[in-house]
Amino acid sequence: MKWEGNRESDNVEDRRSGGGGGFSGGGGGLGPLGALLSGRLGVGTIVIALLGGWVLGINPLTILGVLSGDGAPVAHVQQVPAQRPPADDKMAKFVSTVLADTEDVWGEVFSKGGGTYRNPKLVLFRGATPTACGQGQSAMGPFYCPADQKVYIDLGFYETLQKQLGAPGDFAQAYVIAHEVGHHVQNLLGISAKVQEARGRASATEGNALSVRLELQADCFAGVWAHHANNARQLLEEGDVAEAMNAAAKIGDDALQRGSGRAVVPESFTHGSSAQRQRWFDKGLKTGSVKGCDTFSSRTI
Repeated sequence: MKWEGNRESDNVEDRRSGGGGGFSGGGGGLGPLGALLSGRLGVGTIVIALLGGWVLGINPLTILGVLSGDGAPVAHVQQVPAQRPPADDKMAKFVSTVLADTEDVWGEVFSKGGGTYRNPKLVLFRGATPTACGQGQSAMGPFYCPADQKVYIDLGFYETLQKQLGAPGDFAQAYVIAHEVGHHVQNLLGISAKVQEARGRASATEGNALSVRLELQADCFAGVWAHHANNARQLLEEGDVAEAMNAAAKIGDDALQRGSGRAVVPESFTHGSSAQRQRWFDKGLKTGSVKGCDTFSSRTI
């Protein structure tokens, strides 16, 4: 992937050395995190939330909120000083550059559609950090919080992606960021709110199906970014697309279930199968069309 020397985003917050600030539950209740810590949520529920949201998805605390009946997490977040990553931090520079490229692409896409794109922030952290969706944990993997419009990532995830999931490569890493930015696009378009509202009226199985379509659309949006970025700046090198397709395959729900020694249960999927994730990323990559990413109207996914 040809990224070095390209513009870096100013919207990266580095919390890796500052402890991340504090968190306290709000609204007079414990909230999902408090319920988790106090034992109100069973281990099985917590496992479902972490498996459902761990790889390239929405904050698992959102899932915990639904499962516990508390609704969306409410948090009072102690603000921490925003710091820029060190200039000699190559991985932070890579993340900043990819984020900048998503800003350029989505800014143009929204402008051509008559809208205005609001850039998300990307927060680098270690271990744990406060978010407007609850306390973020490294174990969740990268996630997007719609309440503060920020993407959160512990860069140690990339080692997990390479060594444990078998998905190496810089374009696989860029795909991770582009997918989370895809959730931001969904938030700006009002898609996320509609899905969350529909989940509130749905059964568990129906809710999972909605989650799958939301995640596959974020995969497709990641492909849309790659399409336009490559057309404008020729970012892609030989093998890059294969890296992203391999990453999509490794993080399919069926692959993760098999990898953990469990039976494959399609009704429990929250992100989509390996084949589905590859297919929708590829569709966005080939067409560059936002309308083509309408997973909710598609008869088959």
